[in-house]
Amino acid sequence: MIIGVLLAILVVQYVANTSDGPATRLIDPATCQIYEHSPGGVKQYLDEFDQKCLDLRALAP
Repeated sequence: MIIGVLLAILVVQYVANTSDGPATRLIDPATCQIYEHSPGGVKQYLDEFDQKCLDLRALAP
């Protein structure tokens, strides 16, 4: 019984994480700008930059 409940919780978490729910935050590798990828496939730039990405780009020749 307990195993069934735990398995059901895992399935619900998996479905919630893989569905087209909230937007996903990503980093544009060309500009290091952070954007959200909406379920409709639209990129919405947030006018924020990833500092680690900028630091790595500054080190590159």
